[in-house]
Amino acid sequence: MSAPQQNKGRITVLMGGASAEREVSLSSGKGVVAALKEAGYDAQGLDVTRDLAAVVAGLTEQKPVAVFNALHGRFGEDGAIQGVLEWLDLPYTHSGLRASANAMDKEASRQIFMTAGLPVAEGRVVAISELAEKDPLPLPYVVKPLDEGSSVGVSIVRNTNQRAQVVEEWRYGPVALVEQYIPGREITVGVLDDGPDGPRALTVTDITPNAGSGHDFYDYAAKYGAGGSRHTLPAEIHPDDFARACELAVAAHKALGCSGASRSDFRYDDTSGDGHGKIVLLEVNTQPGMTPTSLLPEQAAYCGTSYSELCDLLVQDALRRADATRR
Repeated sequence: MSAPQQNKGRITVLMGGASAEREVSLSSGKGVVAALKEAGYDAQGLDVTRDLAAVVAGLTEQKPVAVFNALHGRFGEDGAIQGVLEWLDLPYTHSGLRASANAMDKEASRQIFMTAGLPVAEGRVVAISELAEKDPLPLPYVVKPLDEGSSVGVSIVRNTNQRAQVVEEWRYGPVALVEQYIPGREITVGVLDDGPDGPRALTVTDITPNAGSGHDFYDYAAKYGAGGSRHTLPAEIHPDDFARACELAVAAHKALGCSGASRSDFRYDDTSGDGHGKIVLLEVNTQPGMTPTSLLPEQAAYCGTSYSELCDLLVQDALRRADATRR
């Protein structure tokens, strides 16, 4: 095995953050630091907290040529840290301020997807006070916070008792997005924006919560808990549906104006029994999990791109975009 290139520049990896996904981000960030060191960078982590002055001071002290954003959730994925990095004139990985903010806001992204002709579930934003009084859609339906990631706060409501419990436990603001529940399976498609031909889909992964795990959809615990789910890639679905999912992921990436990498999550309703399925776009993740076993690195590895190479590609994309902006 040849020795990695050295002296490719200092990279600061932002990790941690103040969202509900802090622990996931710390895991992503530690993996990215090790991968970038393997790729020949002087990579250093920076634990991000609510102390913005400390974040700016840390970046100023480290003087990176680029920042690898391994934050998830609020502040890291919603355009906030992107604005800080642009103010500091630091190149950074993944999507820019506008794409990040729109993707994190589920109602804004729904409107963008519908304008682009992409398939989304029937739904609307409702006040929690309204939800407390009646079902806003026919049962079953899904209740989601407008601006959380990793399925934080997501619930499937199948009866009145569940609706009352959701309202009682709700802590994500005065409104929620309510969408029709789509039966079937959850599939996901990673997209890389790493070449002159524009973004490309990697493959399709079928995500199934493990039997007996206590999860009936791909919620936070199923995503990150041991034994919570299993991944099948490439997904064993009809070839036409496979191609369609890839096309939709690239189209969603473009509609939002994403950069670097994204991951689109879909419901795949194949309950009709005719071999085909209906594909419905749930959301686009502009900061996909970046542990070595996360969905995006897993898909990249399947396509022949190692974890270290993937991290390197994202840094190189950030540097190219910054160079083009400064010309």
